[in-house]
Amino acid sequence: MSYLEHDVQPTIVLDTDYNILAANAAYQRQFGVQGQPPIGAKCHRVSHHYAVPCDQAGELCPMRKAWDSRAPERVLHVHHTPRGPEHVDVELRPILDQHGEVVAFVERLTSIAVASAQPQQQGLVGRSAAFKDALSSLQRAAPAQIPVLLQGESGTGKELFARALHLGGSRANGPLVVVDCTGLTESLFESELFGYEKGAFTGALQRKIGLAEAAHGGTLFLDEIGEVPLAMQVKLLRLIESGSFRPVGSLRTVHSDFRLVSATHKPLKEMVAAGTFREDLYYRISGFPIRLPSLRERVDDLPLLIDSLLQRMAGKTAPQVDGEVLKLLGLHSFPGNIRELRNILERARLFADDGVIRAEHLPADLRSASDNPQAPVPRRSKENLGQLAQALENFDGSRSELARHLGFSERTLYRRLRELGL
Repeated sequence: MSYLEHDVQPTIVLDTDYNILAANAAYQRQFGVQGQPPIGAKCHRVSHHYAVPCDQAGELCPMRKAWDSRAPERVLHVHHTPRGPEHVDVELRPILDQHGEVVAFVERLTSIAVASAQPQQQGLVGRSAAFKDALSSLQRAAPAQIPVLLQGESGTGKELFARALHLGGSRANGPLVVVDCTGLTESLFESELFGYEKGAFTGALQRKIGLAEAAHGGTLFLDEIGEVPLAMQVKLLRLIESGSFRPVGSLRTVHSDFRLVSATHKPLKEMVAAGTFREDLYYRISGFPIRLPSLRERVDDLPLLIDSLLQRMAGKTAPQVDGEVLKLLGLHSFPGNIRELRNILERARLFADDGVIRAEHLPADLRSASDNPQAPVPRRSKENLGQLAQALENFDGSRSELARHLGFSERTLYRRLRELGL
């Protein structure tokens, strides 16, 4: 126990049957309930309120992985805490006996502050498997200085991910400088990025510091880097390689120390093959590529995103959303992703005079989706199994009542219980 108390992070010791054998004070403070020691409890019951281990509830189980590999494992989980569900980075180390057999595990947990698993008025929110995959990659990349390339469709939240990378790294106290590369001519791109001296061109009435210099000590975020003119890409490459540049109209060399994050919705590899994007620049910016999921891949996150977006728009006066609206939005393909969802909600709330957004407040093409036999049906993800396991644990009633509570038939309920091994 004294060994655990040396660790400032929440840490526990588990036996091979998921029982908590020891826990330090940090674990009790962050994950304990009303001062009750978790000793003897199942880890999945404390962390998730699951009646079954995580891998049976649709999540990756670090214990299962560490048991198989006999080596430390690290996964991202959504844990139950007294503050509600939170994203937690879980590191699990197996303890081996003299014969190399696993006899116990040490589990260390780190709460992730840059993303929320419940409605929030700012930053990243999500709980779906696709979102957690991207967040897990972000957690690996954030502490390092490696250049990150965010790839995803328009409207998937690339700037929010860039901000989370910045806040999760060692330069969080420095500036995050955003360069929108869309629609910039060569001369405008150069003057924006590198700055210029007084008199460098007509209209340059005073010296201007460029965005690359402004990012010194922080993060430079090049949004839509695929839009950078080919002629400017060589100068951008030189900036990234050396951190040095010359302002327009100047003979002096300026040095800027920044962490680079880039983003694009364009297929850069195809552009390299076509000769419209420099190959050497591509490999400089894509040290750690992260693919951001489309909203179509995050259907399970829709209620969470809707609550968060409405809170950001209207605060405490945010309207509620009718169940039929959730159904219709779940059927929509969202080519514009989260940006499109925000626009739909912004419009709909203006019609919600009684504080409830209903189907008639949605655009006509969305209202007709339920009559379209070609409309995509959201796939049931592993996340649903975890929610079912939690509902099963907490619901006080018969199986038929639970089925009605969850919104499907008893036959469907029993089929999903079989998937959980129950």
